[in-house]
Amino acid sequence: MSDGAAKLLAKVLTVSDGVVHGTRDDASGRGLVAQLTDAGFDVVDHRVTADGTEAVAQVLSEMCEGFAGLIVSTGGTGFAPRDQTPEGTRLVIEREAPGLAEAMRLVSPLGRLSRGIAGIRGNAIICNTPGSPKGCVEQLGAILDVLPHALRLLHAAPTDH
Repeated sequence: MSDGAAKLLAKVLTVSDGVVHGTRDDASGRGLVAQLTDAGFDVVDHRVTADGTEAVAQVLSEMCEGFAGLIVSTGGTGFAPRDQTPEGTRLVIEREAPGLAEAMRLVSPLGRLSRGIAGIRGNAIICNTPGSPKGCVEQLGAILDVLPHALRLLHAAPTDH
């Protein structure tokens, strides 16, 4: 970052039975890693987990442990029976950040079909994005400008507000 602040850290979680079983390419996860890197984040972890409430909750809990930064998930936010990423995320977060999720949904008509949520656990912000390579990047792009400020506030760093 040009303002001399500490490097922003990020992690990406792909939630997909297909990617776990090798029948689907993780284009969405790679797209988020590239987008975050281009935005000045240091992506320090990229994991894959199966769909389902418990699987998502377990991996997100592990990813949050001792981590101060942004965690972006892709996949499992729709209407299919195995789309349970928001339910798993709710088991992990301590506080919701509904404004982030609302802004993400507004990027396109299909965004309104996302059930993704955003919230805080410890020093991490977690944001759910859709599994579509286009949709996940669009939705993260809708909030990427405010995330550095949100992370500074969360970490009690000096801000200019």
